[in-house]
Amino acid sequence: MKTKSIDEQILKTSKEIVVKFIEAGRVSPTGFPEIFQTIYQTVQQTVKSDLPASMPPDDSKG
Repeated sequence: MKTKSIDEQILKTSKEIVVKFIEAGRVSPTGFPEIFQTIYQTVQQTVKSDLPASMPPDDSKG
């Protein structure tokens, strides 16, 4: 799997988690920016720490 695809999956997963928290009343929509950033970073760190060494993280912005 390409890193770009992994980044897209991280974004999608993070969004889905935050939406579920909002639906469950655990997070208010006004808290979205802070909560989303925290969840995104957690998912990203978890996924990328498990990547094989032959697949370095893509730090490019393009």
